[in-house]
Amino acid sequence: MSIHDKVNVSVSRRHFLIGASLTGTGLVFGLRPSISSAAAAGFEPNPFIRIPADGKIVLIMPAAEMGQGIYTSIAMLLAEELEVSLDQVVLEHAPADPTRYANPLLGDQITGGSLSIRGVYEQMRKAGASARMVLINTAARGWDVAPDTCTAEAGEVVHAASGRTAAYGSLIRAAAAETVPQDVPLKPASSFKVIGQAIRRLDSPQKVNGTAKFGIDARPEGVSYAAIAICPHFGGKLRSVDDKPAMAVKGVKQVVRIEDAVAVVADNTGAARKGLAALSIEWDPGPSGDLTSADLEKSVEDATNGGKALPHINEGDVVKAEAEHGPVHEFVYRMPILTHSAMEPMNCTLHVRKDSCDVWTGTQVAGRARQAVADVTGLPLDKVLVHNQLLGGGFGRRLDVDGVILAAKIAKQVDGPVKVTWSREEDIRHDCYRYLNYSKITATLGPDGMPVSWRHRVIGPAVMARWLPAFTKDGIDLDIMGGAESSYAIPNKFTEFVRHEAPDGMLTGNWRGVGATRNIFPIEGSIDELASAAKTDPLEYRKRLLQHKPRLLAALDLAAEKAGWSNALSQGKGRGIALSEDFGSFAAMISEVSVGDDGKPKVERIVCAVDCGQVVNPDTVDAQILSGIVYGLSAALYGRLTVQNGAVVESNFDDSPVLRIHETPKIEVYIVPSSEAPGGIGEVGTPGVAPSLYNAIFAATGKRLRSLPIDQHEFQRV
Repeated sequence: MSIHDKVNVSVSRRHFLIGASLTGTGLVFGLRPSISSAAAAGFEPNPFIRIPADGKIVLIMPAAEMGQGIYTSIAMLLAEELEVSLDQVVLEHAPADPTRYANPLLGDQITGGSLSIRGVYEQMRKAGASARMVLINTAARGWDVAPDTCTAEAGEVVHAASGRTAAYGSLIRAAAAETVPQDVPLKPASSFKVIGQAIRRLDSPQKVNGTAKFGIDARPEGVSYAAIAICPHFGGKLRSVDDKPAMAVKGVKQVVRIEDAVAVVADNTGAARKGLAALSIEWDPGPSGDLTSADLEKSVEDATNGGKALPHINEGDVVKAEAEHGPVHEFVYRMPILTHSAMEPMNCTLHVRKDSCDVWTGTQVAGRARQAVADVTGLPLDKVLVHNQLLGGGFGRRLDVDGVILAAKIAKQVDGPVKVTWSREEDIRHDCYRYLNYSKITATLGPDGMPVSWRHRVIGPAVMARWLPAFTKDGIDLDIMGGAESSYAIPNKFTEFVRHEAPDGMLTGNWRGVGATRNIFPIEGSIDELASAAKTDPLEYRKRLLQHKPRLLAALDLAAEKAGWSNALSQGKGRGIALSEDFGSFAAMISEVSVGDDGKPKVERIVCAVDCGQVVNPDTVDAQILSGIVYGLSAALYGRLTVQNGAVVESNFDDSPVLRIHETPKIEVYIVPSSEAPGGIGEVGTPGVAPSLYNAIFAATGKRLRSLPIDQHEFQRV
């Protein structure tokens, strides 16, 4: 079980109040959960719904939309209980204000951890249900009838006995005086009209016709454009710069210096980039100027074999089991440094004034972005206004605010609004990376070939110690250790964490799938290796170890059926399995690969079955799993950054490639029907890709691989 599963997702014990007040011509409905968890302390009245006189439902969206479909899914929750159609719903970005828009399960205004639907599933439904009851009570009072003789349909209150109807918009003024019900029953799943339906995404038309506004589209009046160069060396600084050549470029206004970067500000992007190219910059590489990939990898290898380990989970007696059931099987799995490679590069537009600041950006943490700008500018928090935009990909990259901080430092020196856009090279070379992660797993087998002991040492950085300290305990990053004990029924388990940080100046952060992408790869590879040692079919081996996990077992059975696991493959082809239990969801993935005469593996097909509990929008689930698989394929095939002279070598998609259309295999997604509480879906499709591919390559070639990515290995057919 990962940290994501340990978050309390039961909202039924929370008490909600609905506050109503007239705002202009509209009625505002909000919720105040009484949450005992420390993570949600300080949660204040939180308006989500505004109903203007025209009857449209304005949903003030607490989560950021970065392609995952959350704008549609949250709107569906509201529409279900408010009894409106989705074409009556108008969406607005929520402002940056964690006191009103914090995710109830995180206590902060964060879109991440596959927690959006899990956090608001009951919250949004109760918002809609309470608003509906206020409107029904208002209409019933006006008609002098009992409220329970009225219903709500398609944005109207209906009294069937008399044939009277009242549109929501006509009731808003009188509704403000009504007593608000505090405990409104929610619909049973059998009565759902919207939840569970495949609904076309509400934001698609604007994205297709080009009217959707992403952070990179921000163009406030009078805006200037900045191109930047950041010191390439970890922890390095700006030593000197000759700005005369840049100032000679037509359209260039000024050159801005900060401690570790230079920006050229111009009338347009072209002039800014031309001016930047003309600069003569000298960098101070700092103490990490000689670092190489070999240095970093040796450091992690040393930690793997002798680093200080902190015990995490200790079940049974692993030492005794190892002594009684030798030999001990040992596997070391190695994972490289990864970048996020979101299609929209980092950008932020600011207008810093003496008494206020406007910020236009796409961020997963609007509240943190506002606080960062306030810290840089020295302005009071309430004088910083963040206009959150659509995100052209997040994947965890925009959970950090380093780009906002850099832009704010530049904007402080610019008169008027300035748009700071990173080049792809700066985006890749100054990411918040998923740093080197190694895993050392040892196991012993009983007489029946099944594992009786499991020891897993995880080596990597404690991202949560910096990013969300509540997810650390006794020095252990609970996220990176998520699921390290595996889902399998093994009587003796021991997991431990060796904290090993990146060099100073190299930012590490969350990467799509977070702890699961670090642990599922070594776990599923090791289980496959144990099955091979026991001379047992990998599917049957896993099934024998999963009798206590019916949901995961059901997903595995479905994936095996759809993939045709029992059907023989021709020579040079193989199938591989990987399972993932994380984010409150259960996924089974089977990959099929072939190895040609040229020795290169080709991914032919990937089948994924997922149980994510109650599905809000199956179309979104399908799209999210597809997206996660494609993202995971890019990393498994090519994902690797190298370091030379204390700097990242790779700079663009030519040397840090992502999956192309012609490389994408056939992908099939199947949803296990479930009435359980919703699980997360944005990340669960990624972790199983690499291990299922590597297990398939073993089946095709007999060669066992334990380090990513695939393109560093050579193969030949068996």
